[in-house]
Amino acid sequence: MKNCLPKIDLHCHLDGSVRPETILDLAKKEDVKLFSYDIDDIKKALIAPFDCESLNEYLERFKIPNDIMQSKESLKRITFELLEDAAKENVKYIEIRFAPLLHTLKGLSVDEIIQSVIDGIKLGEEKYEIKGNLILSCMRNMGEDAAIKVIEEGKKFLGNYVVAIDLCGPEEKGFVHDFVKAIGLAREYGYRVTIHAGETGFGINVLDAVKLLGAERIGHGIFITNCDEAYKIVKEKGITLETCPTSNVQTKAVKSFDSHPFYDFYKDGINVTINTDNRTVSNIDMTNECNIAFEKFKINNDDYKNIYLKTVEATFADEDTKEWLKQFI
Repeated sequence: MKNCLPKIDLHCHLDGSVRPETILDLAKKEDVKLFSYDIDDIKKALIAPFDCESLNEYLERFKIPNDIMQSKESLKRITFELLEDAAKENVKYIEIRFAPLLHTLKGLSVDEIIQSVIDGIKLGEEKYEIKGNLILSCMRNMGEDAAIKVIEEGKKFLGNYVVAIDLCGPEEKGFVHDFVKAIGLAREYGYRVTIHAGETGFGINVLDAVKLLGAERIGHGIFITNCDEAYKIVKEKGITLETCPTSNVQTKAVKSFDSHPFYDFYKDGINVTINTDNRTVSNIDMTNECNIAFEKFKINNDDYKNIYLKTVEATFADEDTKEWLKQFI
């Protein structure tokens, strides 16, 4: 229905967006042992059920992709294919996030890992009318020293596709306090900041992410609904929420699309965006997410245009790219 609309995806995890067929092909080429080589079994292992019990159950789907994504060739190919898939549904700009330290199991350096993903973006940009940038994710469960390692080794790529830093993984109340030094260092170096927070019940984490880490955008942020201070600071500071409707229902951030606060946020002047989170794990794409916005949240064409233009401004892209994106709406 909405495939023709121009789209921007600000919250898309690389390892959650791998084609199942590519998993099989790379496993055979790179001699990676899988529990099965049947495509249906692989799809079942990669795609989370719509009725997940929790975020943690959802995150279990990332093990197989990470086992595969341990070579320069696999990282480049998977990144290219993500841009290819996105471009075919008229996504004009995508910010891909991934955690470099998850891809060091077979000896790749952080430098090699980041460069391989950049090479995949470049290839996609050469072939399709799409632009991309990279957000380096730091896994909260790896601790602050690991985050500092990513920040230090990634800084040479700032201005060369790497635009921002992120904290992700299982969310616990108060995690922000463990990463103040790391994210402060990132800001000093020139990284933009987006933080996964308020996805699983802790609106206070959003407040802390903005106040203590200088977050400009929040991944998900659904639970500002249970923290008045978080809601207020997001609204007053114009913090952008990277909302991912299907993922939010799957991980039980909300019970259903009907109870998703997306349109209430929008009507109250909060900056909301439409994103996939994980194309394969959630078995969706941007067209699907836009359809949900129109059909479940009842936005209209003027709403979509407004959200698109707000999303352009929320990107971590340069001004030339922002001007390029505005022409499509």
